[in-house]
Amino acid sequence: MDGGYVASGYADHLTDADLTLLASVAGSGRESAAGAAAWLRRHQDELPGLLGHPQVFRAVFGPGDARSGPAVQASLASPFLIFAVAVHAAAAELQSMDHVPELSGLRQRVPLFDAPELRDFLSSPARRLFLAELLASFTRVRGGVTAGQYAATAGAPGRPAASRPGPPAGSRGRRPRRMSELDLPRMAGQLDEVPEADRPGAYRRLGDVALFLTGVFPDYAVAHALGPVSAARLLQAARVPAREREEMASAPAIDLFEYLGAQWYRAAWALARTRTASLAVVAEVADRFRQARRVLNHIADRRLFPQGDPWFPTQAP
Repeated sequence: MDGGYVASGYADHLTDADLTLLASVAGSGRESAAGAAAWLRRHQDELPGLLGHPQVFRAVFGPGDARSGPAVQASLASPFLIFAVAVHAAAAELQSMDHVPELSGLRQRVPLFDAPELRDFLSSPARRLFLAELLASFTRVRGGVTAGQYAATAGAPGRPAASRPGPPAGSRGRRPRRMSELDLPRMAGQLDEVPEADRPGAYRRLGDVALFLTGVFPDYAVAHALGPVSAARLLQAARVPAREREEMASAPAIDLFEYLGAQWYRAAWALARTRTASLAVVAEVADRFRQARRVLNHIADRRLFPQGDPWFPTQAP
């Protein structure tokens, strides 16, 4: 993947405060931190290397010290910088590891000797950028209210139709319906309403949610496995052939999410009118979805939740 694409991708996300932090801990030799940050903005090719710098890692994840300039500045770091450093740290850690814990049940882990595969996944600068962008995109879960169609005639069981808000019984109308992008069945159910030109983006986001849930909240994905009806609808939305739906609908939750996520990423690539460098990485991850999920498991266990920091909203699973 083009190194210029990766460097500019980091520059697009890093704030001036991030660049000041990177410059200060890397010892750029510039007269001022602001000058060093401006220099980094002009020399974006330096950014990927700095994100893996040991001093940057210590500034971001090391213990705070009121007398330590970089450590204090780290409190101003953007979520994207935090996640980018975590991804680069994982790449360094996996160089000396032969096994990584894998989910075997609710809050249960067993060693899995697939570290070489995970190292290979993170050997790509573009895939490292992809994971940092993915994590940062969920620090604020998008949601809202959408219009939903009323059922005709009958009221809810045990409640007279006349007592419901909205149109009277026997009529049809629309009422607002709250939804979150973490609600995969509801998101997939809205695909038919998405304009054709926007469907590649919608499919990509479905894949993102599947990867995020299984990578960062695998216990939630297992504990709240989809029921057969929801699973069947999601498989249909993922363009899974009818002959395969029955088999996959009964698959373990993590396996089902992996399968769906890969299918959604492939659909995003296949439907795109313009195939950008960013979307090309999505196509790569579709074929390496399990590796991406396992890398995120490692990052979440090592960096995200042990810190005790609310990287993700409380309404997330």
